[in-house]
Amino acid sequence: MDDDTTELYLIRHGESVPNVTPVIGGMRGDTGLTDRGRDQARLLEKRLRDEQVRADQLYASTLPRALETAEYVARALDLPVQPDDELHELRPGEADGLTVDEWRERYRPQPPAVRDVFTPFAPGGESWVAFLARAGAAIAALVDRHPGQTVVAVCHGGVIEASFYLAFGLGGTADRVSFAVLNTSITRWRHRRGPDGRREWTAVTLNDAGHLAGADTPAESLREAVPTPPDEAAEDEDR
Repeated sequence: MDDDTTELYLIRHGESVPNVTPVIGGMRGDTGLTDRGRDQARLLEKRLRDEQVRADQLYASTLPRALETAEYVARALDLPVQPDDELHELRPGEADGLTVDEWRERYRPQPPAVRDVFTPFAPGGESWVAFLARAGAAIAALVDRHPGQTVVAVCHGGVIEASFYLAFGLGGTADRVSFAVLNTSITRWRHRRGPDGRREWTAVTLNDAGHLAGADTPAESLREAVPTPPDEAAEDEDR
């Protein structure tokens, strides 16, 4: 690899309380991992140790479910956790801590006739377009900050989804592509700048939760901590 090539590991958090209860999980609604989520994180830690993964930098979203997962990763990598607010899941604003039904009743009483990617999740929150712009910028900042290094970021399913939008040059109004990001899964990108200065992304590992194989701990969440995009969640509840 070139000296300026960055290896970026994006790791989703373990199963969280908002993944199994109908609560919108922003900073107020997120109460951390479930017991199953901690089991998943322990298996992730063991895998990172067994595979002797080496990294130079470890970042984590400051949402409790990500910070708690990052503690396990930090032990495996022997690195301090660097908190990064920009790695948050879509910010729900005033809906944070409400149940999904309360959110829908207050802010999504009728499903939109067409896909609406510009309306905020709730007052003070982000729209799908704003979230993709913020999360994409956060990912780009990580690789730009650490050329030639290996960076690990513990984050969220939506942030990992945003990495694909960034790599493929898609905006929030592009055709919707869904991702079933597994708990504690590893998605690995290789980033470099081409001769013309443009970004070049290589997908190395996608949604890899092999460390959970055979364990009595399902890798797929029952629900999203913050429904993304919001309009699709509202439509799904009415089906």
